[in-house]
Amino acid sequence: MCNDTNNNNTCNCIAEILKVINILQNEVCPGDSCLDTCTKAYFGPASGVDFNTRPFNLYTCDGTQLAMPISNSPTEAETSSIFRVEKINNCCATLRVLTYDEGTNTFSATGSFFTINTNCCCSIRCLGDTFVEGV
Repeated sequence: MCNDTNNNNTCNCIAEILKVINILQNEVCPGDSCLDTCTKAYFGPASGVDFNTRPFNLYTCDGTQLAMPISNSPTEAETSSIFRVEKINNCCATLRVLTYDEGTNTFSATGSFFTINTNCCCSIRCLGDTFVEGV
């Protein structure tokens, strides 16, 4: 999967999961009950709570958790490893960096975005569905 020169430009399962998350975020819709996984067909509990984001972490093939700066400033040192998919086109995904406040148990949107080739990711860990202001 990683650095595979014989993949004939095919995407990996991370791209497929991100596509599902993106569709759900764009068309927040209730669904039937299913396993509580990254590809769960609805946001949040079945109680109808309004959520608009399925935050996640990504890991590279060597097991490193991906982290990106929380702002576009070239001097920014603070990073976050929590992301929201904003757009996906084949194997390229545009992700927004999110921050998490342990005190209030909330996620916040940042203005920091990046594009990643999903073939460079080996695993994804979805966090609990949530509402993120400003997305």
